[in-house]
Amino acid sequence: MSDNKIVIIGYSGHGLVVADSALKGQLNLKYYTEKEIMPVNPYELDYLGFESDSSFSAWSESYDYILGIGDNAIRSKVANIVISKSKTLVSVIDPSSIVSSYAKIGVGTYIGKRTVVNTMAQIGEYCILNSGSIIEHDCRISNGVHVAPGATVLGNVKIGEQTFIGANAVIKENISIGKHVVVGAGAVVIKDIPDHTRVAGNPAKTI
Repeated sequence: MSDNKIVIIGYSGHGLVVADSALKGQLNLKYYTEKEIMPVNPYELDYLGFESDSSFSAWSESYDYILGIGDNAIRSKVANIVISKSKTLVSVIDPSSIVSSYAKIGVGTYIGKRTVVNTMAQIGEYCILNSGSIIEHDCRISNGVHVAPGATVLGNVKIGEQTFIGANAVIKENISIGKHVVVGAGAVVIKDIPDHTRVAGNPAKTI
């Protein structure tokens, strides 16, 4: 891993959770970006400005970046900006998580506290696998997906880009979920879901 200092983009709410995991994992996190200086700064990071401002000068420095943004669309957009600047996106894997050495984790992805990623799972870039979620064997998770706390994705499930799986939802094995789908909290998905669909309930139905 690079010895470069690390900047977190987004430093409130979910961003603080990511920062906590990054520091517990001994990452060299030193700075944050936001629209303004944050009144709450528990990790005493230095403020660099806002990454979308034309005056943002940190792009010229040898910093690496992690993503502290919960919203799938915004996180994906910012990730592509970082990549376009030829900067490194660092994944954050909380030390309490259990990740198979035979799983593949894309750049810029966050794996939260007590999350499990089992063997042969493939996790895309700039995803969120939030606290206590379970990704079982052979799953294929596309870029920009957010699996919320406590959700369980059973074996050989495919999830399309920028889909959101709500807290404590359960996705049955061998299911295929399209892109830009929203699965409500606590839903039980037993059938394939097409792109751009919102579902909720047990069993999950379109809403």
